[in-house]
Amino acid sequence: MRRGREVTIAVVGYGYWGPNIVRSILERPELELWGLCELSPDRRSKFTRRYPGARTCASYEDVLEAPEVEAVSIATPPSTHYRLARQALEAGKHVLIEKPLATTSDEAEELVELATRNGRVLMPGHTFLYSPAVNKVRDLITSGELGEIYFITSSRMNLGIYQPDGVVCDLAPHDLSILLYWLDRPISSVAASGSTVFQNGVPETAFLTLCFDEGPTANVQISWLAPRKVRQMIVVGSKRMVQYDDTASDEAIRIYDRGFDFDEPATFGEYQLTYRSGDMVVPRLEASEPLGLELQDFAKSIRDGCTPRSHARLGLEIVKVLEAAQASLRCSGKPVGVGSPVALKRFPRRAIRNRRDTAQGDPMTRDFTLAQLLRNGDRPGQNAHSNGGRPNPANGGSGVRQTG
Repeated sequence: MRRGREVTIAVVGYGYWGPNIVRSILERPELELWGLCELSPDRRSKFTRRYPGARTCASYEDVLEAPEVEAVSIATPPSTHYRLARQALEAGKHVLIEKPLATTSDEAEELVELATRNGRVLMPGHTFLYSPAVNKVRDLITSGELGEIYFITSSRMNLGIYQPDGVVCDLAPHDLSILLYWLDRPISSVAASGSTVFQNGVPETAFLTLCFDEGPTANVQISWLAPRKVRQMIVVGSKRMVQYDDTASDEAIRIYDRGFDFDEPATFGEYQLTYRSGDMVVPRLEASEPLGLELQDFAKSIRDGCTPRSHARLGLEIVKVLEAAQASLRCSGKPVGVGSPVALKRFPRRAIRNRRDTAQGDPMTRDFTLAQLLRNGDRPGQNAHSNGGRPNPANGGSGVRQTG
């Protein structure tokens, strides 16, 4: 039963992230769930067992042709994002789509232009922008409490689900969205290095150095091959330092009054550097679920015509940075300008070689999946994370969302 000016929304994809979206939609008074579109019969059955009587379908056209559906939430593999979002926008639907917005900047740009032309909301699902902890750090930066921002470091690691698009596409969008939100200035260049162990062109670990326009530098470490989950960012300012730990059950934000104080020398060569070691403060944070706040913002943008916090242009900018990072990986870590011709050049995936190739023959004829290697006993059992029997995005399976 409709409760008022709710937005009727269909969920597309019920892999890793889809169940969370469905649950959160049912908890939001601004939204009404139309149903689920999912290719996999097993996943449709799983949804039906959880929500008896709820509508399901296997045809995306059923969703697009339903006049009562105002919006779609797309939680499918990145390789499907452009096609599904374009079809929804052409059908007059508003679109919430999981990160990244698309796999190329050309596709992302086309989606942004199409949404603008049709007067529809296109919102990439950068959920961390709605985290109370992330917003607290942003307030500290914009208020000047931290002083001039010198640099930022970020570590996002775990023993993760192996994704065919590589760790950069999987994990880096989280850090990029947070950094762009915090600093409110574009990234001008990226230098990236990585380690590809199991399959050509699919790095499991990467290190990114991001240079911001007239701003600080950020270093980002991302990996699927770590013994424990790490989600930590450190902001170093001239007045204060902040540690943000997303895995902390409490004390997610710590503000340190520590650093160096520098006195201008009275004469040449007389430098005065003194250490400052003051208090550590743990601010109080509101207990709110980021995904619920993201959905609330999406519904508000549709009803009120306002721009969501996680807006389409931000999604486009992140795709451009991802392209530059991938180009830098292919160029052995050489810095690549965001939006430069080098970043836009397309290469075969196997242009990135793995470590096994250097010792085991022709890199262009050897292609390993993590599951194959483990079956062959070539890697220890604790790294046994394959695609878990999930559909291959190349043949249209709904797949899973990244592990964020």
